[in-house]
Amino acid sequence: MISKFQLIILFTLLFSIKSYSQSPKKTLHTKFTNEKITIDAKFDEIAWQNAEIATDFVMVEPDNGKPELNERKSEVKIVYDNEAIYVLAKLYDNKPETIKKELTQRDNFVSADHFGILLNGYNDGQQDFRFYVSASGVQQDCVYTESNGEDFTWNAIWDSKVAITDFGWVAEMKIPYAAIRFPNSKKQTWGLNLYREVRSNRQSFSWNLISNNINNEAVQAGILEGIENIKTPTRLFFIPYVSQYFNANNSQKTKGEFKGGLDIKYGINDAFTLDAILVPDFGQTAFDKVELNLGPFEQQFNENRPFFTEGTELFSKGSLVYSRRIGGEPSTYPEITNDEEFVENPSKVNLLNAIKISGRTKNGLGIGVLNAVTEKTEATIKNTVTGEVRNVVTEPLANYNVLVLDQRFRKNSSLSLINTNVSRNAEYRDANVTAAVFDLNTKANTFNLIGGYKYSYINEFADNKNKNGYNAYLNFAETSGKYRFNIGSEYISKDYDNNDLGINFLTHYHAVYGNFNYRILKPNQTFNSFNFYNNYYTEFNNRTGKIQGANINLNFNTTNKKNDYIGYGFNVRPIKVYDYYEPRTIDQSRFVTLPENITYWMYVSTNYNRKFALDINPEWSYANEKNRDRFALYVNPRYRFSNKFTLIYEVNYSKNKNNTGYIDEDETNIFFARRNITTFTNTLTTKFTINNVMNLNLSVRHYWSYSLNKDYLLLQENGDLVPTSLITEGYNRNLALWNLDLSYSWWFAPGSQMSILYRNNATQYQFGNEISQNFSDNIKNNLNDTNLDHTLSFSIRYFIDYNSLKRKK
Repeated sequence: MISKFQLIILFTLLFSIKSYSQSPKKTLHTKFTNEKITIDAKFDEIAWQNAEIATDFVMVEPDNGKPELNERKSEVKIVYDNEAIYVLAKLYDNKPETIKKELTQRDNFVSADHFGILLNGYNDGQQDFRFYVSASGVQQDCVYTESNGEDFTWNAIWDSKVAITDFGWVAEMKIPYAAIRFPNSKKQTWGLNLYREVRSNRQSFSWNLISNNINNEAVQAGILEGIENIKTPTRLFFIPYVSQYFNANNSQKTKGEFKGGLDIKYGINDAFTLDAILVPDFGQTAFDKVELNLGPFEQQFNENRPFFTEGTELFSKGSLVYSRRIGGEPSTYPEITNDEEFVENPSKVNLLNAIKISGRTKNGLGIGVLNAVTEKTEATIKNTVTGEVRNVVTEPLANYNVLVLDQRFRKNSSLSLINTNVSRNAEYRDANVTAAVFDLNTKANTFNLIGGYKYSYINEFADNKNKNGYNAYLNFAETSGKYRFNIGSEYISKDYDNNDLGINFLTHYHAVYGNFNYRILKPNQTFNSFNFYNNYYTEFNNRTGKIQGANINLNFNTTNKKNDYIGYGFNVRPIKVYDYYEPRTIDQSRFVTLPENITYWMYVSTNYNRKFALDINPEWSYANEKNRDRFALYVNPRYRFSNKFTLIYEVNYSKNKNNTGYIDEDETNIFFARRNITTFTNTLTTKFTINNVMNLNLSVRHYWSYSLNKDYLLLQENGDLVPTSLITEGYNRNLALWNLDLSYSWWFAPGSQMSILYRNNATQYQFGNEISQNFSDNIKNNLNDTNLDHTLSFSIRYFIDYNSLKRKK
């Protein structure tokens, strides 16, 4: 670990190094209007005639800093009233027939020209609210931070209209104050940038230069001035919903289920917002891509529930929150005797309600509070001899809480304090994690220092014991210029545990790592973009000091003059390492030795502007053991039949030969197997977009993976594996999954959506000696009526603005 003296020296160097100069910021002055602005892309209101023009855009990619051509110039005007700001963009194009207009779902442009406005109500260079609209009228919106990039899971309520003209195309927007955050001040000064992408030649432009010489985009915004003395309306929105579900399979009759609930959004003031869900319904979220998991750690899934994905930038500080824990699997699993069986054992815990409050003061202090309550969950167990039925609590009533305080300063740095807490009713496990993290940058964003300290405390009431642990890390990086680097270290103690509300796989180790990289800042005769990364990573077990991870990684990423992406590289483990996790011992007292290894890979993605495009990714891996290797191939062709209809097919194949892994243990022995693992994944996705608010989508996934054991092995104290006769058969595994989603979605009003979903799915799992190795048999078994579960659901969500109700009254 770095000493206090070394840390002081590092801070001194960090803030004394001379910084690169940045381009001057442009300023746009806006004016108040009493005129009613109709969002129709006709721009015939008088207010537009007197508005100041933002123009003279410069290229972001590929030729960074090059002025836009006059025949494709951009002109933008902004006016405001007490309800919203209004944006008019005239986007000239001397070849209007080349304007790309693919229709897609919201937040997905693929192959379409688009225009965007990037707003920062605090002008602090750290967070943008970004609003884009494509030439086909499709909306995109996101929250941008340097640490998380563009988060398109955030959705706001705003209005836009586009029109193709003889000089190019026009976009008109209305962005209510409810969609952005800003301080309570009579005179507002906002960060502003404007963005345009010309898809036909893959060129992007911004009003204020976004230089690729530094990492942070938000600090390179211009200024919006002129918004004064606005009287913003009450921010109170109700989103009631009703849903009807019909569930059926071969073993039971069709069952209907009706659900209703309410989401509430309330603006405590212009900076802080309360979100609440009462009686939530997440039945129409995307299915999880489950896989055959032979490793020591759980599979991690994406969060698909809107409440936990929208506006969560504050709650991601410190990486302490894995929201799938809330309403996830029960924390305990009941034990049963040989004479008992489960009548019912729920795999999920129901979420009763959740709220979050988030915002930022005018002095840059961000405050976030998230609280959720899950219901008591029980398993029902029946004695097959006596017929007696008993209930066992697998998860008590539980409360999940997150508190974040994040102080921004100097427009590019922050200090954060985070606390997560899980409290379970009665004498169960409670957990608390507290963290302090920082992200410091030089004034011109040329050097960066990030670090943090996390402390966990677990109270196991059932065992009458508690444990605590910590995680500390520090990373220093140069973040500007053609040549960049970073160095860092991390230490995690044995009992550090944030898994009640977060997710963490490895503990009881310390690591050191570094990176050197190079990029071109301007296109050359061969490449539009080129970068090279060289990474080093070494990990040591805290108890023994043995190396449990060692990797050298080399990556090249390029875009050619036809805008095809080509990447390639390799990863080397040059020495033997010692894995303390695969043996599955609680105290990590045992380890297995892993051999030297090298992996080669390549990735090609052709330009998506073409009707036919292809992604392909082969990978080869070789270990320093006889015939121990792996081959994987990913192929993803796509064809765009029209601006409305696209077909995408995805196939993943991998063959892992002579892999070794844990299979079982007894009181004195740990057993491994040498095995071949084969995996096929086939995914078909189609989208038919009727217009910019109506979509029809089909997603089909068949996953099949099986593991065949060849030899059974006994783990030795020195980490070696030797043949054993204590196990002679069994432990093969076969998992086949089928998921089909056919959905129709219609945004019939801003924030209001009707959706219809038909879903069928099936799971086939085999464990033992004899398993099916025939592809067609697995497909047939999955599609057998006895295995398929069917769901048909209808849902309507309606957005109600309190102000509209008040006006009607």
